[in-house]
Amino acid sequence: MKLTPSDFGGSVPVDGYGPGFFRVGGKVVQGAVLVTAAGAESWGGLDDRAALTALAGRVDVLFIGMGADVAHAPADLVAALQAVGVAVEAMASPTAARTYNVTLSEGRRVACALLPL
Repeated sequence: MKLTPSDFGGSVPVDGYGPGFFRVGGKVVQGAVLVTAAGAESWGGLDDRAALTALAGRVDVLFIGMGADVAHAPADLVAALQAVGVAVEAMASPTAARTYNVTLSEGRRVACALLPL
């Protein structure tokens, strides 16, 4: 099968992941990470809500990677993000990273917050 490289238009994709880390835009980030089109930063996990609500007006959808397994994001976190206009989709972190990359390549305003495997 022939693969066509994605064009991220200068935005930063998730390049890879492994036990306890993510590689974003060629840079390794240990632990949980928040990724936007502009880059990646360490994230304090589900208790670090300020970093996520600060995405309001900058992104339309936030993919939350819940680690190795599929799990629901806390209902109060989802409600707080929806209240500021950010739609939330929770899934396993590998799936969230891939979904973020595909959606980012479509030119959409997205971010992902990923808990480590």
